[in-house]
Amino acid sequence: MIDQILEEPAPAQAAESPSQTTSSPPGMKIERVFSTPGGNPFAEVKWEKRAVEITDESGEAVFHQNDVEVPASWSALSGKIAVSKYLYGDIEKGSDPSRNGRETSIRQLIHRVTNTIADWGLRDGYFADADSAEVFYSDLSWLCLNQFGAFNSPVWFNVGLHHEYGVGNEGGPGNYTFDRAAGQVARSGSQYEHPQASACFIQSVDDEMEDIMRLARSEAMLFKYGSGTGTDLSTLRSTRERLSGGGRPSGPLSFLKVYDQIANVVKSGGKTRRAAKMNTLKDWHPDIEEFIEAKQEEEKKAWALIEQGYDGDYNGEAYGSVMFQNENLSIRTSDEFMNAAVAGKEWWTRRVTDGESCEKKDARELLRKIAEGTHVCGDPGMQFDDTIHRWHTCKGTARQNSTNPCSEFLFLDNTACNLASLNLMKFREADGHFNVARFRAAIRLFIIAQEILVDNSSYPTPEICENSHRFRPLGLGYANLGALIMSYGFGYDSEEGRALCVALTSILTGEAYAQSARLAERMGPFQGYHDSSARGVKETVAPDNVESMKAVIRMHREAVENIPGHETFAPLVEEARAVWDSAIAIGDQHGYRNSQVSVLAPTGTISFLMDCDTTGIEPDIALVKYKLLAGGGMLKIVNQTVEPALKALGYGREVREKIIAHIDAYDTIEDICDEQTGEPVGSGLRPEHLGVFDCAFAPQKGKRCLSARAHLGMMAAAQPFLSGAISKTVNLPESATVEEIMETYVQAWRMGLKAVAIYREGSKRSAPLSTGKSSTSVAEKGEEETELRLRLEEEVAGMEKELGELRARSVEPARHLMSDTRLSVTHKFDIAGHEGYLTVGLFEDGEPGEVFIQMAKEGSTIGGLMDTVATLTSMALQYGVSLESLVRKFAYQRFEPSGFTKNPDIRNATSITDYVFRWLGCRFIKGYLEAISPHHNQPELPIEGIEEMEREAVDRPVSDLTRNDEENSGECGTADGRTASGNGKAHVDRVKEALGSMYMDQPCSNCDSHKVIRAGVCGVCTQCGTSQGCG
Repeated sequence: MIDQILEEPAPAQAAESPSQTTSSPPGMKIERVFSTPGGNPFAEVKWEKRAVEITDESGEAVFHQNDVEVPASWSALSGKIAVSKYLYGDIEKGSDPSRNGRETSIRQLIHRVTNTIADWGLRDGYFADADSAEVFYSDLSWLCLNQFGAFNSPVWFNVGLHHEYGVGNEGGPGNYTFDRAAGQVARSGSQYEHPQASACFIQSVDDEMEDIMRLARSEAMLFKYGSGTGTDLSTLRSTRERLSGGGRPSGPLSFLKVYDQIANVVKSGGKTRRAAKMNTLKDWHPDIEEFIEAKQEEEKKAWALIEQGYDGDYNGEAYGSVMFQNENLSIRTSDEFMNAAVAGKEWWTRRVTDGESCEKKDARELLRKIAEGTHVCGDPGMQFDDTIHRWHTCKGTARQNSTNPCSEFLFLDNTACNLASLNLMKFREADGHFNVARFRAAIRLFIIAQEILVDNSSYPTPEICENSHRFRPLGLGYANLGALIMSYGFGYDSEEGRALCVALTSILTGEAYAQSARLAERMGPFQGYHDSSARGVKETVAPDNVESMKAVIRMHREAVENIPGHETFAPLVEEARAVWDSAIAIGDQHGYRNSQVSVLAPTGTISFLMDCDTTGIEPDIALVKYKLLAGGGMLKIVNQTVEPALKALGYGREVREKIIAHIDAYDTIEDICDEQTGEPVGSGLRPEHLGVFDCAFAPQKGKRCLSARAHLGMMAAAQPFLSGAISKTVNLPESATVEEIMETYVQAWRMGLKAVAIYREGSKRSAPLSTGKSSTSVAEKGEEETELRLRLEEEVAGMEKELGELRARSVEPARHLMSDTRLSVTHKFDIAGHEGYLTVGLFEDGEPGEVFIQMAKEGSTIGGLMDTVATLTSMALQYGVSLESLVRKFAYQRFEPSGFTKNPDIRNATSITDYVFRWLGCRFIKGYLEAISPHHNQPELPIEGIEEMEREAVDRPVSDLTRNDEENSGECGTADGRTASGNGKAHVDRVKEALGSMYMDQPCSNCDSHKVIRAGVCGVCTQCGTSQGCG
């Protein structure tokens, strides 16, 4: 990488201090913690210029930008995300954003956001003076630049465009903002003068046609600008009630179909992913069963369409033709219902209009139906209403009714929340010490920044605008918890792991509330604190929210005493006690500026922007990751937290290297049985330490993974210390039963979770496709079954006879000898300067049958080893071992020599064996080249010095072989002349077998690439970095 610190940017785009304006009442004095006094945080990092490109499945570029300035420490993926998603402007219009040209540097992006927030804060009286505003700007910029923290996507999209570049001056009016001078809601002068900064919205709907359609319009506008929304439909009359004119109501499901199609149309009209929305229904609603079964029935329709030949892809014709694919559904249940379900008692629904009893149900059967729906398609999830209400800070206003699409933001109807997250691993120092002082300082800075955004943002409706101003809910969270726990040598499913989670979550929320109380001392508490009224709430429960707020704060403090003890984290627990004592003391005197301060969001895209190993509260997905290479393709690497974890467990250097090599070779830390020899292969890890490295999913060659109870346990540990909830899916294996899903829901409720979603692995397409109802009579059905049985018996007898003949012929393995005269292909290669020649003899059908590997220096140890490898490979091919199996087995083997090659399709080889077998895959398995090197047709950009520096960092030559410094370009087989499979397999199956389970069976929602690898229950696209879920 280029060791370069670029010049200060031009004045129009400069990363300078906030503008000097006059502040109102005395604000906060900001103490510098992260940045250097008198310095510039942007000048303290190394920068490099990159070419950023995202291609679709065909290899065609859907985004390309050259010469983008990116911090050298940022990965290729984080750079792609920031450049492609967050930089403003049109490349075709130049590089001046004030004229709608394209931003060209990450420094411009971060400065645009942090400087705008600092200027707003100084103008609005948040800072004591201009010096404090400058310190705030410098420290916040430092945190974002060094990947310690990040705002949610709408902030990066929109904030600062008007303030820094004047964007929107010539456009029409924007959404609604709160005019503090006039004390009322008003339309913004432009869309970007008061930008949309919130990602999470909750809206209400009244049982009137006008309001039902108003919600449809409001949702459409939210989807247009990339946000998600949730609504409880329990206010709509059921189909079992009467209209005033005598007819029957349409019911919630009818209007849900309308909302679903609006989401689909808005997405089709310009969005590259499905809209994000949540709809809930309470357990007492008369249409509860229809709501539970709605998505399940549509899933079965999709199966029928797939059976008839329609595309069953996630974005294909089958799922695109059925309803409810654009929303999450959840049942909002009470403690009364859950107790009745556990006891198997009756349950009465009640009418919406008058609250009178409507129909008797079996509570346990309803819970079973919920579990059946989850088993089939992952919906509905469950939200526990009484638990949510117990932790509600504003009980004096009204109950909470719904959530945002990911379920972490729970609050009053018609409210919004802006989110941000901190990267926990950044606060772990080299010696393992967690720097809690810097953690608390970062919390304070982000709470100020998020609070400043509230009144400087715009909102889609007047109700949301006014309520956001009155209650000011914020959502600060964290990412990388799973990696942090493992780095200390503890398992995700351990008392120590949960203790660390509890301590940090407690400090996060406690410090955030303490900072909110300090803000209230200067700016006053949120208006809803002393006056419980809210727009859209006809009658409040109490005149204020003072007591309900203080009661919840004390519940958080009491929960600190239940933190499980562990000597390693005892100082963090003591810190949590002190933080909450401070939050209570200041809050009792001044109140709180914000009704809520914390949630745990999924942080999909934001986690990758910060180069996190794990998202949100999630554990590691797997011990092996795939890293994007600068020139295209992927490099398989062992999770970087494995090394410190092994060190913490007391393993010496040689043993650590052996264990990491085992993971690299077999994708698991478990002992395995070698597929070829049948001999056991040990990793070197002691059995008692296996739990430390358990991940969300079992590796292909392993058996261990985290149980559902492990996921629930971590969520239950964190929940008492959060204002909101936790966005996390509990993953169950494909073999999970309906009863197990029921029990998981019951456990989640008993453990005090506010909401839970369950996904059974493979459920979307694992059920039988034939689900149609038959009108055939019993007698006819019996005759058909008898005829079918006789025909099957006849076929089985014939197959058994044929099998016997095959067994007789296969007592000895058959070798397919090559003809005396045959064609061959010779390929010259170079690895870390060592030259060699690879010759492949071909069968008559063009498939490889023998391999010769000749190194430049005959008689060397490496040369002899390669002769042996070539002979064994030739024998295997002639005895019928598939090339796919050999490629999957021997690609990415790691030993020296290793390093850069001259082959543009295999830029980096981890060994000669790795190169040979990946080249064989590229040459003879159609589609393999495109799979491992999606940018193989893209020419390299001539960046002076970069190749030499990369080689110095990566090449590992050996003294046993001579090195050749001549400039000879490597060559690799292309698609031209590739032969079809000689073993009867389809090309796509051969590629999948060779690659193993690297990719998910799901296209990217942004670029349609099928190079999507797992990231939690969703995935992340290795082409464009898009998180396949709510980011």
